[in-house]
Amino acid sequence: MKYRSFGDRMLMLFIYTFLILLGFTTFYPFWNALVISFNQGLDTALGGVTFWPRVWTLENYAIVFQDSRILNGFYISIMRTVIGTILSVLLTALLAFAMSKSELIGRKFYMVFFIVTMYFSGGLIPTFMVVRSLGLMDNFWVFIIPSLISVWNMIIFRTFFKGLPDGLMESAQIDGCGQFRTFFQIVLPLSGPVIATLSLFTAIGHWNEWFLPSIYINNENLLPIQSMLQQILNSNIMTEQMSQLDSAAQSRMSQMREVTSKSLSMATMMVATLPIIMVYPFVQKYFVKGVLVGSLKE
Repeated sequence: MKYRSFGDRMLMLFIYTFLILLGFTTFYPFWNALVISFNQGLDTALGGVTFWPRVWTLENYAIVFQDSRILNGFYISIMRTVIGTILSVLLTALLAFAMSKSELIGRKFYMVFFIVTMYFSGGLIPTFMVVRSLGLMDNFWVFIIPSLISVWNMIIFRTFFKGLPDGLMESAQIDGCGQFRTFFQIVLPLSGPVIATLSLFTAIGHWNEWFLPSIYINNENLLPIQSMLQQILNSNIMTEQMSQLDSAAQSRMSQMREVTSKSLSMATMMVATLPIIMVYPFVQKYFVKGVLVGSLKE
């Protein structure tokens, strides 16, 4: 075992202590929200609920899953995330494949044009006018079309594609493959790590985004779960939600008085957060390999 001086050991102790405290401060808010979501609302209002529920209850989640608006928002979020991620990653990869070709006429001009859009945008009002002129107001596709292309993801894809052996492309052309066939049958199967990583980043962006619906969506049936959560956190809609419950739930009003707006918001937060967190373990191994390998060249 390699000898370490007293200074080295103290430095390691400081680093581990700092990382443990950093991890605790990051994880504790989420854990506390989970604890409150399983704790009786009136008991939570008394304070002191920190690491473990004091009075266990499932009434918070019962109200969440009985509210048709929240369930509909959950459905909208899932559809938006799945469709938006698939189309965005596919079209961005197609653009990156074209930009990786040295024989593309005007490639440098296009690259500069795309990079400029990363730093400068038209602004909120011009974007609103474009969206309205396209007829995307109160339309599900307003979640998908404006974010179809990510320049940052395109650059990562482009660098990854340029790192693929030229012999693969040349052999495909000799065998009679066109550009589209080469892309779908050769390039995409070799791009699993970067596709998985960027798909996760794109999916997280779609799942967590709540600001766009507040501008372009007036139809409550098109609001995603994050927008519903934002409404719960910013206004006390407890009474409104309970008044819209079905007749079977109305008979349980005496029990639901134990639920408060805070406990309801924490339960809704868990419902909105856990699905995207559960995706991480399946793509964790691709993070470093997918992004860093695509950014290195021999």
